[in-house]
Amino acid sequence: MQYVSAIVPPLVMAIGFGFLVRAIIRSQGGAQKGKEDAAAEALARATGTPAE
Repeated sequence: MQYVSAIVPPLVMAIGFGFLVRAIIRSQGGAQKGKEDAAAEALARATGTPAE
């Protein structure tokens, strides 16, 4: 049974990482993209750095 306790933490971390990547990909674009772009441009204008 030691193999079960050895494989569970990496498996849990891998699943969690998969959900994190999925959330990041799903948050790109969509309805919020305009707001995010506008906020980034406003921050760039306020700090005087070029927006990328």
